Amino acid sequence: MSITKINPNSLYDGSANGLSHATVSNQLGLVFVSGQVDWSPDFKVQNSSIEGQARAAMENLKTVLHAANSSLKDLLQVRVYVRGEVAEHMEKIVPVLQDYLAGPRPALTGVGVSSLASPEMLIEIEAIAQVSR
Repeated sequence: MSITKINPNSLYDGSANGLSHATVSNQLGLVFVSGQVDWSPDFKVQNSSIEGQARAAMENLKTVLHAANSSLKDLLQVRVYVRGEVAEHMEKIVPVLQDYLAGPRPALTGVGVSSLASPEMLIEIEAIAQVSR
């Protein structure tokens, strides 16, 4: 099976941590996107609010999907990891998610977690999509 690794130059370099932003199964036509966060290329969180971090993560998701010959409309599944109780953040993150996902309406799961990759990080978004046809 042929696998393509996706690592856009505009995003942080995950190679030191052993990750790619996405992998594409060329045989299946599926894109598996690593959790996207609000990190600058030098691994700094850029927004202090969960809304700002969610928007930045979604923009990074769009960048990765585009590099993988996919798009938001090709999303099949999205998982949103939130520091703390998901219900406590719904009022703030749902409008952001609606801005990006209202059209494609992929399967969506929200998961509350006790920690993410850095103490300042509040949200991480991963996805599975199909390659655009």
